[in-house]
Formats: sequence, C-alpha cells, structure tokens
Amino acid sequence: MSPVPSLAIVGARIRTLDPALPNASAVAIQGGQIVHVGDDNSVRALSDRSTEVVDGSALHVVPGLTDSHIHPFMGAIRTLGADLTAARSLDDVRAAMAAERAKAGPDGWVRGWGCSYEPWDGPGLRGDLFDAAVAGQPAFIGIMDGHTAVANGAALARAGIDGPRRFAEAAEIVCDADGRPTGELREWAAIGLVRDAMPELSDDDRYRLFVETFTRFNRLGLTGLHAMDGTPQDLDTLRRMEANGDLSCRVVQPMWVKPEMGRDDWEPLLAQKDERGRRWRCGVAKFFIDGVIDTGTGWLIEPDTHGDGRRPFWPDPAYYDEAVARFAGAGFQCVTHAVGDMAVRRALDAYKAAGAAPGVRHRIEHIELVDDADLPRFAAEGVVASMQPLHMQWFHPSWAERVGPARAAKASRARSIRDSGATLALGSDWMVATEDPRVGMAWAQLRRPGGAPEWPPVTPDEALTPLQVLEGYTTAAAYTVGEEAVSGRIAPGYRADLTAFGADPVDCDGDALPRLPVLLTVVDGQVVHRAEA
Repeated sequence: MSPVPSLAIVGARIRTLDPALPNASAVAIQGGQIVHVGDDNSVRALSDRSTEVVDGSALHVVPGLTDSHIHPFMGAIRTLGADLTAARSLDDVRAAMAAERAKAGPDGWVRGWGCSYEPWDGPGLRGDLFDAAVAGQPAFIGIMDGHTAVANGAALARAGIDGPRRFAEAAEIVCDADGRPTGELREWAAIGLVRDAMPELSDDDRYRLFVETFTRFNRLGLTGLHAMDGTPQDLDTLRRMEANGDLSCRVVQPMWVKPEMGRDDWEPLLAQKDERGRRWRCGVAKFFIDGVIDTGTGWLIEPDTHGDGRRPFWPDPAYYDEAVARFAGAGFQCVTHAVGDMAVRRALDAYKAAGAAPGVRHRIEHIELVDDADLPRFAAEGVVASMQPLHMQWFHPSWAERVGPARAAKASRARSIRDSGATLALGSDWMVATEDPRVGMAWAQLRRPGGAPEWPPVTPDEALTPLQVLEGYTTAAAYTVGEEAVSGRIAPGYRADLTAFGADPVDCDGDALPRLPVLLTVVDGQVVHRAEA
C-alpha cells in the first residue's frame, strides 16, 4: 500500500510523459517522491488530514522543467547593472549607461550587460563611444554572448591594460594600428582582466543574490538546472544553500577545465567527481573549444566571409584531447561548448577517442553549425546534443553574413539532429539569453519569437513539434545526465518535481507560450512557487 502523501494534486490535467499512463488527473507525493498517479478517487483514498491537497482544476501539470544549459551563479553576478538586451543603437546604450551611472554614484563602476552586436555595427566595439555617457568613470559592457566585452579607458587603466597581451587561450585585447587598446575584449582571459579589477560583492550579498535568482527560476517553472561553469567554491555555495533550505532547484554542477590549466591544476577538480547533496551533484567537466561566430572565434571547417574562424579556443587541440581523456577516464561526463562545425567535429573526435564510463553520456553544447558528415555521429556515438533555441535571435544579420548563405541555410539543425536518433536537450544559456523557458519553447517551435509573426523564421524546416520541445526540457534533460529512471516523468518512484501551467504547453499555440501562466512549481515534493489561477 502506498504511504500517506504529504502533498496531493487532484482535479488537474496531467501530462505524465510516462508511456504506461500518459494522462491522469491526480498525483500523490511523499518524501520527495511520487507515490501514486491516477484519478482523483485513488489519490484521495490515500490521503488523510495530514495531506496538503491542492485543487488542480486550473492546473495543467507536466514533469518539472529543466534548463539544460544555464549559468546560475555567474549569471546572477554578471547581470548586475544596466540591462542592454533591448538596446538597438549606440544612443540606446549611452542612455542606459548614463542612467546606470546615476545609480552607481560618482565613484562607482558603471556596468551594463546583454548588449547585442547590432549597436556597434559600423564604428566597431570601442570604449570611447560611451565614455561621455558615464562621465569618464570606469565602465564595462558585457556583450550578449558572454565571449566579448567593451571597457572604457578608465576601466582599462584600473585593470592595468595599456596594450596587447598573449594568452594561453585564444583571447585578445583588441588594439588599433598604434597598439592602443580599443576597449574590445575577446574571450574569457581578456575579459577577466577587467572583471578582476571591479569591486566584489560581499559574501552575504552574493548569497542573497543567488537565493533571489533561484526563486525567480521557480516562478518561471524551472525545477532543475544543468549549470555550465563551476569551481569547487560553487559546490560550497550549493552546500550552504541546501543546509539553509534555500536550494529551490536541482543543480548538476560542472568543473570548468581551462586551456591555461596545467595537469596539476586538474587534480583538485578531479577530486570533486562524487561530491553531491540531496538536490545537487558534480561529476561533470566543462570545456570550451571555440568562441562565437560574430567575432570570428567560432571554429569552422572553412573560413567565414571575413577570413576568420580558423583557430580553436584551445591553442593546442591535442591538449584538449588529453584533458577530455583524463576527465572521461575518471568517470566524468564531458561537456564541450562547440559553436562552429569544426569545433563540433573535434569534440566528437575527442569523445570517441576518450570513451565514457558506464552510464555516462558526453554532450556538445550549442551546435550552431554541424557538417552533414558529422550529424549522424551524435546518435551513432552516443553523444547528446544540447541546443539553445534562443541563440537564433542573433542569427540576423551579422551572424548570417559571417557564415555565408550556404551555412546560414543549415543553421541550428535541431530537428535533423533529433530525427537522426540523437538525444536533444534544450536550455536557455542564461545569462546570454532570457532564462524564461516559455520563451525558449516558443523559439524551438516557431524558429522566431513568440508573438512576432512578422519575424522571418530561422531555417523553419528545423522546427520541433510542441511535444518534442517539452521532451527537450524534461525526459531528454533527465537522460542527458543519466537520471532517466528517476526524473523527467510523472510516475511512481520518480522525483516529485512538477511544473503546472494555466494551459497545456503542448496544446498551446506557440505565439501564446511566452505569456502562459506558471501556476505551481514543485521541487522534491516542496511547493516552491504558487500563483493565483
């Protein structure tokens, strides 16, 4: 007999994604697990006065949504300052930065984030273009992809940057013909020089920011996160959040392996493999093998129209192969950022050579371009494709111009990869794009923004069906991290992670998805978000 549930939902419309019982009206939960799924009478019969019974008459319940590519801690920090995601001109950028300067005060750093490349078309990425707006105070703007930034002269001076430098990774301080920095910073090592010069938040302020961020994720229906950067210190944060009862999402947290690390630097990361709590775990290694198309740092089989795209992020690809082999051999799941078609190919090659521990599935992130010859390798070699539909919002026009018409016609081949038999997991890449899964679900279906039919869709033949999209955030996300036996479905014995909308996201029109109300979010049997119907 099933135990008395602590939480029950009755009278709902439940899409379980369980082939044994695809639809139900009630679910019972105890001890963080689903103990029964069925009709209202069967769940009420299990319940007693101690059970919290939720009236589900307005609820359309699906398995809890997981974002399979997100930067929860880095994103919380790097989205401080002016939100420039809507800026379409340099005047927009200047106005937002001037307003932020007023908030920062006369002695503070002025920060902006999420800016697209569009405002900089023509003059290029230069710090002097917004220097007057911030009255010469140190100022820094993060470009939306996270791989590029712009700093003004005061910020460069604070960081001690007065000319070009050499880096172990394919990073660059862009300089003019006279060797003077323009303010454009490409890739993590160069950007980090300025970020390291900024004042840091206190530990308590950081912690509050993280808790607020996770609470916002819950309001959007998220129950699980596959984080995409990490250090041993992030595991300490997860321990603290869980001990305080503040960890309101499940988190798979990787260790970030960088090209400048020596082999001895790998050892502290390797030691974290089996670290875990109730709602979080490690066991994942994250790599970047290229950058982004827009700045010519994506690694391509053939150069882009500017002659760029010929260099990997790891200057010595053989060292990347060695790192993958070392972490894979230790039982880690390996995750590689690979945007360009050559990057995808080399990641597949490295995984094939390294092998994987039993039950471990390596994965590749982004896959904005993939060569025809490599597309079937995902399924054949057991590699998961993890894609972020929201990236398509930047494929017009600079991205398409860079790759040329032939490659642009085969952009973000989500449907082709899935139809090949590969597992396709979906995510946002927040802080790069909005963390709202409803917006990402609309993009995956429509290949354009929901509610914007005038927007030309990106390679519309690659659109996913609504059910395939939901699977990308649920069953495929669980399979990606080897948790398909306990997560991604609503079935007895599975984790009690649920998302309830005001309508079925599978039946909902794609243009209405971004406005679909999230009414209830349950993580580990605990209600972490509840809204009025």
